[in-house]
Amino acid sequence: MKILIADDDPQMVRALRVTLSARGYDIVTATNGRQAVDAAIAQHPDVYLLDLGMPELDGLEVIHALRGWTTAPILVVSGRTDAFEKVEVLDAGADDYVTKPFSMDELLARIRALTRRSPHHEPQQAVVTIGDVTIDLANRSVTRRTEGGSAAVRLTPTEWQVLEILVRNAGRLVTRQNLLVEIWGSEHVTDTGYLRLYLAQLRKKLEPNPSEPRFLLTESGMGYRFVPEGR
Repeated sequence: MKILIADDDPQMVRALRVTLSARGYDIVTATNGRQAVDAAIAQHPDVYLLDLGMPELDGLEVIHALRGWTTAPILVVSGRTDAFEKVEVLDAGADDYVTKPFSMDELLARIRALTRRSPHHEPQQAVVTIGDVTIDLANRSVTRRTEGGSAAVRLTPTEWQVLEILVRNAGRLVTRQNLLVEIWGSEHVTDTGYLRLYLAQLRKKLEPNPSEPRFLLTESGMGYRFVPEGR
C-alpha cells in the first residue's frame, strides 16, 4: 500500500517515512502543496497524510484539488488545534484529523481504520458486535445477548439513522454538520442539541456504562466516532 506524506517539516517526514516503511508501506513524500498534488497525480497513493501549513498550496487547497478526482482516504496531521479549522478540512473532504504531537500507535490505528474503509479492501461487515450488543445493518436491527438467547433493542427511526451513519463510518470521525445535514437537512446544520440528545439515548441503550462510553465517542468540537473495538 502506498502512502503520500506531505509536510514541510523534514524531521516529521523522516520520522513518518522510517516508521511507516518499517511496517511495509510504500512511501512517497512531498515538502509543499504543489509537490503533493503532482505526486498524487503521478503516483496514485492509497492514503494521504497531509499537513495544513505547507508552502505553495496549503493543506486545505490540496484537499480540494485531490477531491476533484480521487476518493482515497486523506488523514490530516497538523499542529493546529482550532476546532473550526478541523471542521473546515473535514467538510472539504478529509477523512480524519490527528493533532501534533501524536503517538505513532494512534496514527497507525487511524491509518488502519481508514484503509478498512477503502474501496480496495473487503466490503464492510453487515453485522457488528460491541460488547453484548449486535448491530445488523442489513436487517436494520439491534439485539442484546441475554441468558436465554437475545432480546431486541428498540431504537426510534432517528436513533437508527444516527447509529447507522456512525457504524458505516466505523473508526472515522463524522462531523456534527455531516450528521445534521444527512438526517435533518441543511436548514438544521447548527442544531447540535439534536445530536447530543440522540447520542445520549443511544449510549443508554447500547453502552455498558453510558456515562463512560467505549464505542460511541465524542470528538470535542468536531463530531462523533464509532469505535467497534472499544477504547
